[in-house]
Amino acid sequence: MPVEYLKETPSQTGGPYVHIGLLPVAAGLAYGTQEHPHILTGPGERIRIEGVVIDGSGHPVRDALVELWQADSEGRHNAGDFLGWGRAGAAFETGEWFFETIRPGVTPWRDGRPQARHVSLLIFARGINIHLHTRLYFPEDEAALEADPVLRSIEQAGRRPTLIATRLEGTPIPTYRLVIRLQGDEETVFFDM
Repeated sequence: MPVEYLKETPSQTGGPYVHIGLLPVAAGLAYGTQEHPHILTGPGERIRIEGVVIDGSGHPVRDALVELWQADSEGRHNAGDFLGWGRAGAAFETGEWFFETIRPGVTPWRDGRPQARHVSLLIFARGINIHLHTRLYFPEDEAALEADPVLRSIEQAGRRPTLIATRLEGTPIPTYRLVIRLQGDEETVFFDM
Protein backbone atom coordinates (compact mmCIF):
# COMPACT_ATOMS: atom_id res chain seq x y z
CA MET A 1 0.00 0.00 0.00
CA PRO A 2 1.58 3.35 -1.00
CA VAL A 3 2.33 5.89 1.69
CA GLU A 4 0.20 9.00 1.36
CA TYR A 5 1.93 12.31 2.10
CA LEU A 6 0.28 15.55 3.03
CA LYS A 7 0.89 18.40 0.64
CA GLU A 8 2.93 21.34 1.82
CA THR A 9 1.01 24.46 2.75
CA PRO A 10 2.08 28.06 2.16
CA SER A 11 4.18 29.55 4.92
CA GLN A 12 2.22 31.25 7.64
CA THR A 13 2.90 34.33 9.72
CA GLY A 14 3.65 34.12 13.42
CA GLY A 15 -0.01 34.90 13.99
CA PRO A 16 -1.72 35.01 17.34
CA TYR A 17 0.02 31.85 18.58
CA VAL A 18 3.63 33.06 18.46
CA HIS A 19 3.71 33.52 22.25
CA ILE A 20 2.43 30.02 22.95
CA GLY A 21 5.32 28.45 21.07
CA LEU A 22 8.11 30.93 21.75
CA LEU A 23 7.19 32.55 25.07
CA PRO A 24 4.76 30.28 26.90
CA VAL A 25 4.92 32.25 30.18
CA ALA A 26 3.53 35.35 28.42
CA ALA A 27 0.68 33.21 27.10
CA GLY A 28 -0.15 32.12 30.65
CA LEU A 29 1.29 28.61 30.33
CA ALA A 30 3.42 26.95 32.99
CA TYR A 31 7.01 26.56 31.87
CA GLY A 32 9.82 25.01 33.86
CA THR A 33 12.94 26.87 32.77
CA GLN A 34 13.94 30.49 32.35
CA GLU A 35 10.66 32.00 33.53
CA HIS A 36 11.98 35.50 32.73
CA PRO A 37 13.91 35.20 29.45
CA HIS A 38 13.95 39.00 29.10
CA ILE A 39 16.32 39.31 32.08
CA LEU A 40 19.90 38.33 31.28
CA THR A 41 22.40 38.05 34.11
CA GLY A 42 26.16 38.17 34.02
CA PRO A 43 29.13 40.26 35.09
CA GLY A 44 29.23 43.80 33.76
CA GLU A 45 27.33 47.07 33.85
CA ARG A 46 23.57 46.53 34.16
CA ILE A 47 21.45 48.27 31.52
CA ARG A 48 17.85 48.24 30.35
CA ILE A 49 16.79 48.14 26.71
CA GLU A 50 13.19 48.94 25.90
CA GLY A 51 11.05 49.81 22.95
CA VAL A 52 7.99 49.25 20.85
CA VAL A 53 7.35 47.82 17.39
CA ILE A 54 5.19 50.09 15.20
CA ASP A 55 3.26 48.80 12.19
CA GLY A 56 2.79 50.58 8.85
CA SER A 57 -0.30 52.44 10.07
CA GLY A 58 1.55 53.85 13.10
CA HIS A 59 0.07 51.54 15.73
CA PRO A 60 1.98 49.43 18.27
CA VAL A 61 2.25 45.75 17.40
CA ARG A 62 0.87 44.40 20.67
CA ASP A 63 1.66 40.78 19.93
CA ALA A 64 5.28 41.28 18.83
CA LEU A 65 8.01 39.09 20.21
CA VAL A 66 11.57 40.43 20.28
CA GLU A 67 14.61 38.20 20.57
CA LEU A 68 17.96 39.64 21.69
CA TRP A 69 21.44 38.27 20.93
CA GLN A 70 24.54 39.93 22.33
CA ALA A 71 28.14 39.52 23.43
CA ASP A 72 29.17 39.61 27.08
CA SER A 73 30.89 42.65 28.61
CA GLU A 74 34.25 41.48 27.19
CA GLY A 75 32.90 41.14 23.65
CA ARG A 76 32.71 37.34 23.70
CA HIS A 77 29.82 35.17 22.52
CA ASN A 78 28.91 31.99 24.37
CA ALA A 79 31.46 32.57 27.10
CA GLY A 80 31.13 31.52 30.72
CA ASP A 81 27.79 31.82 32.45
CA PHE A 82 26.43 34.62 30.28
CA LEU A 83 23.96 33.18 27.79
CA GLY A 84 23.75 36.31 25.61
CA TRP A 85 20.24 35.49 24.45
CA GLY A 86 16.78 36.50 25.59
CA ARG A 87 13.16 36.89 24.52
CA ALA A 88 10.66 39.58 25.39
CA GLY A 89 7.01 39.66 24.51
CA ALA A 90 5.33 43.00 23.93
CA ALA A 91 2.83 43.95 26.60
CA PHE A 92 -0.57 43.13 25.14
CA GLU A 93 -1.98 46.46 26.38
CA THR A 94 0.74 48.83 25.09
CA GLY A 95 3.08 46.97 22.74
CA GLU A 96 6.08 47.87 24.95
CA TRP A 97 8.88 45.33 25.48
CA PHE A 98 12.08 45.42 27.53
CA PHE A 99 15.25 43.56 28.45
CA GLU A 100 17.42 43.88 31.52
CA THR A 101 20.94 42.86 30.56
CA ILE A 102 24.56 44.00 30.62
CA ARG A 103 26.33 46.46 28.35
CA PRO A 104 27.92 44.37 25.58
CA GLY A 105 31.61 44.59 24.78
CA VAL A 106 33.17 45.42 21.44
CA THR A 107 33.19 42.54 18.95
CA PRO A 108 35.23 42.14 15.76
CA TRP A 109 33.71 42.19 12.28
CA ARG A 110 34.54 39.35 9.86
CA ASP A 111 37.72 41.10 8.75
CA GLY A 112 38.83 41.92 12.31
CA ARG A 113 37.74 45.58 12.40
CA PRO A 114 35.98 46.47 15.65
CA GLN A 115 32.22 46.93 15.58
CA ALA A 116 30.49 49.50 17.76
CA ARG A 117 28.83 48.00 20.83
CA HIS A 118 25.45 46.64 19.79
CA VAL A 119 22.82 44.00 20.34
CA SER A 120 21.10 42.09 17.56
CA LEU A 121 17.29 42.02 17.63
CA LEU A 122 14.96 39.64 15.82
CA ILE A 123 11.31 40.62 15.44
CA PHE A 124 8.49 38.08 15.24
CA ALA A 125 4.88 39.27 14.81
CA ARG A 126 1.65 38.96 12.91
CA GLY A 127 2.06 39.64 9.22
CA ILE A 128 5.74 38.69 9.21
CA ASN A 129 6.51 35.38 7.50
CA ILE A 130 10.20 35.28 8.41
CA HIS A 131 11.56 37.15 11.41
CA LEU A 132 13.18 40.54 10.83
CA HIS A 133 16.77 41.11 11.87
CA THR A 134 17.98 44.51 13.06
CA ARG A 135 20.47 45.99 15.54
CA LEU A 136 20.46 48.44 18.42
CA TYR A 137 23.51 50.67 18.87
CA PHE A 138 24.33 52.90 21.85
CA PRO A 139 24.45 56.68 21.25
CA GLU A 140 27.50 57.37 23.48
CA ASP A 141 29.83 55.46 21.15
CA GLU A 142 30.01 58.25 18.52
CA ALA A 143 33.51 57.49 17.14
CA ALA A 144 32.79 53.75 17.06
CA LEU A 145 29.47 54.40 15.31
CA GLU A 146 31.22 56.39 12.60
CA ALA A 147 33.65 53.52 11.97
CA ASP A 148 31.25 50.58 12.41
CA PRO A 149 31.45 48.38 9.28
CA VAL A 150 27.77 47.40 9.41
CA LEU A 151 26.48 50.96 9.79
CA ARG A 152 28.85 52.12 7.04
CA SER A 153 27.44 49.42 4.73
CA ILE A 154 23.99 51.10 4.80
CA GLU A 155 24.04 53.12 1.58
CA GLN A 156 21.37 55.59 2.65
CA ALA A 157 23.21 57.31 5.51
CA GLY A 158 19.99 59.03 6.59
CA ARG A 159 18.55 55.66 7.62
CA ARG A 160 21.42 54.75 9.95
CA PRO A 161 19.89 56.62 12.94
CA THR A 162 16.98 54.14 12.94
CA LEU A 163 19.41 51.72 14.61
CA ILE A 164 20.72 54.05 17.31
CA ALA A 165 18.81 53.97 20.58
CA THR A 166 17.92 57.02 22.64
CA ARG A 167 19.34 57.12 26.16
CA LEU A 168 16.65 58.01 28.68
CA GLU A 169 17.49 60.35 31.55
CA GLY A 170 16.57 59.94 35.21
CA THR A 171 16.42 56.15 35.26
CA PRO A 172 17.89 53.96 38.03
CA ILE A 173 20.14 52.14 35.55
CA PRO A 174 21.23 53.25 32.06
CA THR A 175 18.14 52.80 29.89
CA TYR A 176 18.03 52.80 26.09
CA ARG A 177 14.90 53.03 23.94
CA LEU A 178 14.47 51.94 20.33
CA VAL A 179 11.30 52.40 18.30
CA ILE A 180 11.21 49.75 15.57
CA ARG A 181 9.11 50.84 12.59
CA LEU A 182 8.09 48.07 10.22
CA GLN A 183 7.14 50.39 7.32
CA GLY A 184 6.93 54.02 6.33
CA ASP A 185 9.20 57.01 5.99
CA GLU A 186 11.20 56.21 9.13
CA GLU A 187 11.30 52.44 8.60
CA THR A 188 13.97 50.74 10.67
CA VAL A 189 16.87 49.22 8.76
CA PHE A 190 16.49 45.43 8.58
CA PHE A 191 19.23 43.08 7.44
CA ASP A 192 18.94 40.10 5.09
CA MET A 193 20.62 37.44 7.17
